[in-house]
Amino acid sequence: MAYKLMAVDIDGTLLNDSGVLTENTKNAIRKWVSKGRIFTIASGRPVQGVEKLNKELDLDVPFITYNGAMVVMGKSKLVLYERKLSPGDSIDIIRLGQKYNTTMMIWNDNKLFVNEINERVNRYKMISGVEPVVVNDLEQIAENGVTKILWYDEIERVQQYQKEIGEYLKADVNFHPSRPYFMEFVDKNASKAIALEKLGCYYGIKQSEMIAVGDGYNDLSMIEYAGLGVAMGNAPDEVKQKADYITLSNEEDGVAHVIHKFLPD
Repeated sequence: MAYKLMAVDIDGTLLNDSGVLTENTKNAIRKWVSKGRIFTIASGRPVQGVEKLNKELDLDVPFITYNGAMVVMGKSKLVLYERKLSPGDSIDIIRLGQKYNTTMMIWNDNKLFVNEINERVNRYKMISGVEPVVVNDLEQIAENGVTKILWYDEIERVQQYQKEIGEYLKADVNFHPSRPYFMEFVDKNASKAIALEKLGCYYGIKQSEMIAVGDGYNDLSMIEYAGLGVAMGNAPDEVKQKADYITLSNEEDGVAHVIHKFLPD
């Protein structure tokens, strides 16, 4: 199979444990693109959160952001696809978060909204690189729908939410932990798999011609969707079980290994 599109998660996949995109991986990506293939980065991060990688690669590649809620070109910033949570679903998630007394952050129009500044918000600010906007009433932000809602909590509580919250939310909501301490909510039509489908339509690339590489539960949709689903060597067993191929870990340039293995010379 001649694969034409490759989608890669960031944290725990593209970057090593020090958060570095190695020269070996950069060179492999450039080789992939030089052969006329499409490379896309698929992340739960906002647009601002991928800007550093965009500059490092210096390629106008599509970025799947907010776990698939927005697909945007890196340089031109052309939005190829966007899907928001409905106002009703957004408010339901906010009220449920208030019931659980968890730290909530809302992404809308590429801005980060919170109702207070606390230690977790400050840590998330460092991760996202975005200054949060404090509002008194988060429900006001949700009046026209929002891109993504994130709960930030203790790992044990996030595991509890994963088991419990489905019964309180409509089927229109996708929720999953993107990191052990993050629970993320997007519309059911916003996933990394759906984003790949949209990119396939945009570029005229078949599902069977796609590779998806990831290490986390929020990568499962694209790993299962792509013609070749790849799990990182550092991925949990549940993710590996869904993959067609297991590559090296992110500390061993697993993404570069995939490119060298599946890109014909």
